[in-house]
Amino acid sequence: MFDKTYDVVVVGGGHAGTEAAAVAARCGARTLLLTHKLETLGEMSCNPAIGGVGKGHLVREIDALDGLMARAADAAGIHFKLLNRSKGPAVRGPRAQADRKLYRQAVQALLRAQPGLDLLAGSAEDIVLDATGRCTGVVTAAGERIGAGAVVITTGTFLRGVIHLGEERTPAGRVGEAPSIGLADTLRRLGLPMARLKTGTPPRLDGRTIDWAALEPQPGDDPPEPLSWLTERIANRQVACAITETNEATHAVIRANLHRSAVYGGRIEGVGPRYCPSIEDKVVRFADKGRHQIFLEPEGLDDDTIYPNGISTSLPAEVQAALIATMPGLAKAVILRPGYAIEYDHVDPRALRPTLELRACPGLFLAGQINGTTGYEEAGAQGLMAGLNAAALAGGGAADRVLTRAEAYTGVMLDDLVLQGVSEPYRMLTARSEHRLALRADNAGLRLTEKGIAWGCVGSARATAFRAFGQAVAEALAWARSEAATPAQFTAAGVAVNQDGRRRNVLEALALPTALPQALDAMFPRLRSLAPAVRTQLEAEALYAPYLERQAAEMRALAREERISIPSGLDFAGVAGLSTEMRQRLAAARPATLGGAGRVPGVTPAALAALAVHLRRQPEACST
Repeated sequence: MFDKTYDVVVVGGGHAGTEAAAVAARCGARTLLLTHKLETLGEMSCNPAIGGVGKGHLVREIDALDGLMARAADAAGIHFKLLNRSKGPAVRGPRAQADRKLYRQAVQALLRAQPGLDLLAGSAEDIVLDATGRCTGVVTAAGERIGAGAVVITTGTFLRGVIHLGEERTPAGRVGEAPSIGLADTLRRLGLPMARLKTGTPPRLDGRTIDWAALEPQPGDDPPEPLSWLTERIANRQVACAITETNEATHAVIRANLHRSAVYGGRIEGVGPRYCPSIEDKVVRFADKGRHQIFLEPEGLDDDTIYPNGISTSLPAEVQAALIATMPGLAKAVILRPGYAIEYDHVDPRALRPTLELRACPGLFLAGQINGTTGYEEAGAQGLMAGLNAAALAGGGAADRVLTRAEAYTGVMLDDLVLQGVSEPYRMLTARSEHRLALRADNAGLRLTEKGIAWGCVGSARATAFRAFGQAVAEALAWARSEAATPAQFTAAGVAVNQDGRRRNVLEALALPTALPQALDAMFPRLRSLAPAVRTQLEAEALYAPYLERQAAEMRALAREERISIPSGLDFAGVAGLSTEMRQRLAAARPATLGGAGRVPGVTPAALAALAVHLRRQPEACST
């Protein structure tokens, strides 16, 4: 018996939860978002920025599937930067610093405007299982029983969260908010593999007490480049950041107080993020470096709070004040709130299906830091995919909503998580993708929006605009491949090419290092008439064309392997030719396809060959 029933219930209102709830409702599911405080929906609990290298790719993919993050960041953005602008398009990372208040307001406005979505303040303390072990709802702290066709848990750092500040320990999910104990106990009762991780945040500074004149300013791009494909222009006033740095005096303060750090004092068992280490970790692990850059980032247009990106710490408050005072421009800086480390429970993501549904508990999905990741963007992408699949399951959909490694960075992340698990908080990097030349931030819509339309998660406004854009790009590419000129014509236009008699098409011309845009515009007048976004796509395709052709062949081979499914109940002990070790590795990972089996750590080519032979003999193995 339930007090009320929904198609999908989402627990948690952070970046994963808001994306999960919004996409489930966009897909037509009656959805409830249950969170501790409605006023903190969409809170940026750590740094005031969205995007970056690798992370910006995820944001663009969320946007391509009509998610919230990019639109909210554009509405709140006060400093935009395209990172790696001097490098190739494949590794450029769009990033926006946001006004915290405006970002939270933007997310909440988007949620409240979403039909089919209810918001409720409260906490989930337990889940409801039917006689078969399927999740059918949640129980709140108030004792209310809420039924659901599917449940998505996105608790962030709240599962048995503990804040560490020097020798002090405070149970909390984040500052001022209670941890989730009941839900953590419930997940442990399910027998799920769980462990502890930790992350951290830096002290917040009073910008009025910083000597900005002594620092190197860091202006944003002018004009700012939006994160969302739907945003025409950025309306907010833009602000500059500044750079300071640590020095030997800073490091001496840290080394003298390492024993008082929660991490180095032995009070934390969880592992921290390798790619976003605390300042204590930097000083210890990189002892040969005499300085570390710190970016001073404003948190809002009408807020004097400054976020010093690069010095997250769990040292005592008085030590933090001492180390801050050693840095240029910060001699008189006042700390508004000390930094701290937070330790929390997470579930081993190898317990999940590629849809982010728990194998041991059908109908229950997990997304965000509960799966061992770190970062807003990683959480948002997981939330979107979990909410998408939860809505499909609740609606009786037969097909899983899954992105492959060849289609999206989101697919790379989920494949890494469910097959390899985590030993530290997972962060998206462009180096994780073997297809990064094709999976660029600039072409996320071309890769994913049509798929999102088919899945039912893309609204009509985006669908209409995208299809017009997609057609324009397709026509431009077709023209660029067919229109060509001789070496003599190139030479006459001032473009140096080999005099080999071979005609070169427009795509080849755009890739020539000797070709100036003005010369090509004169040779091929249609280039001048292309919309800027269409020309950007043309130039990126031209730059990578030879590599993309090779990569396309590799992707076709990978797709063939990915289509060979492995039955969910396959007994690997019955596969002839597998060693005991290989059987154990495959049984623990439970890959869904032969391609997935090849990415399980430690699985050998011989084991893959034996598995392929076995699957060909099984009637239940099929191409999906």
